[in-house]
Amino acid sequence: MADIDPHKAVDFLLANAGKYAQAKASRIYIEEYRKSKKALLMGECPEKAVNAREQYAYSHPEYISLLEGLKAAVEVEESLRWSQIAAQLRVEVWRSEQASNRNIERATR
Repeated sequence: MADIDPHKAVDFLLANAGKYAQAKASRIYIEEYRKSKKALLMGECPEKAVNAREQYAYSHPEYISLLEGLKAAVEVEESLRWSQIAAQLRVEVWRSEQASNRNIERATR
């Protein structure tokens, strides 16, 4: 296995913490705004029946565009999240390797 530099992994976590927080905040904002957008679009619909107004809102181009934005926000957030998880795992692997090396050193004394 290649040498793992835990410092690089931790530096990566620190450097990307703000990006991940921003991505998560954007995703949550869009999820919440989606409810408001649906209500606004339902209010624009001239129909009186709730199901017709809901259908209007869900099929509206602005709502569909919002869903595309949500899709993109989730993609960014998940990419950053899994990169952070990978960096955390690199540190754990390094720690395990160090513990194994110490055990080998003790055993060969």
